[in-house]
Amino acid sequence: MKKKSILMLVVVMMMTLVFAACGKKESEEASTSAKEEKKTAEIKVKDFTDREIVFKEHPKNIAALSSGDVDIIHALGGTIVGRPSSKVPLASEELEKATQIGNLHQPNFEKIASVQADVLIANSGFEKHVATVEQGKTKVFLSATNSVEDLQKSITTYGQMLGKEDKAKELVTSIDDKLKSVKQEKKVRSLLVYGAPGTYMAALPTSLSGDILEKVGGENIAKDYEATKEFPQYAQLSVERVVESNPEVVYLITHGDPEAVKKAFEEEMKKNAGWKNLDAVKNNKVVILPSHLFGTNPGTKINDAIDFMANSIKEVAK
Repeated sequence: MKKKSILMLVVVMMMTLVFAACGKKESEEASTSAKEEKKTAEIKVKDFTDREIVFKEHPKNIAALSSGDVDIIHALGGTIVGRPSSKVPLASEELEKATQIGNLHQPNFEKIASVQADVLIANSGFEKHVATVEQGKTKVFLSATNSVEDLQKSITTYGQMLGKEDKAKELVTSIDDKLKSVKQEKKVRSLLVYGAPGTYMAALPTSLSGDILEKVGGENIAKDYEATKEFPQYAQLSVERVVESNPEVVYLITHGDPEAVKKAFEEEMKKNAGWKNLDAVKNNKVVILPSHLFGTNPGTKINDAIDFMANSIKEVAK
């Protein structure tokens, strides 16, 4: 009997040790799993300068220096706390009421700091200011919009950032579908002029407007012009080369008063008799592009920009 009692005691002790070991192992596994889950929960994205930006959770409050980026974030369901100081109309009254934080050329750092955004969306030219902004809690995402693909990449990345991947995919697909539906087979000789009174440059295929032009069937006569160092998506306007190429249509890209720019450009054309002989001028095909679609990042209105250019090219091609 005594031997049986001792044996049972030994068995109980051994089982206790086994359960204790199992419990420790499960505890360690649970701890490891929790750490891995926490690590997995981090959101990592790369901006257009290849900087990796890490968020502990999906950012809730967003500020942007471009109306197009504001439009995309809004379409994805994000919250805008800071918007550009711009006359470009925004999608809702709520967005209009957001704090104005300057623009890409003149950011207001005091206002940027005051809105305490989780992330500020700017462009690559803002890179020199990143350290200043990130002294606070705000991270900086540097974007670019020099092509339709750039814009689609922005939508996809913002979708990952906000946890709105499905909506982002839907928006990107709608742009692909639009491009497939508007392709013009006949090439139309075209010139894109970025204009402000006294300053005129030719937009290259490496610009957003130039990319849209080529995608809908326009032939950019300035495609071989040398890009400027300060604005690599544009080139100095060469009247001699323009006359030689004889564009069928001339598009004016403006930021300010479009009629004032057109009037100033017409005055500029009068200074050189060669302009008068262009097919575009003789056939009254000098077209002002809507500034909210071509003078800035159009955001989700990119399809409207594609439609406008495609319809214009189709009209000239008749």
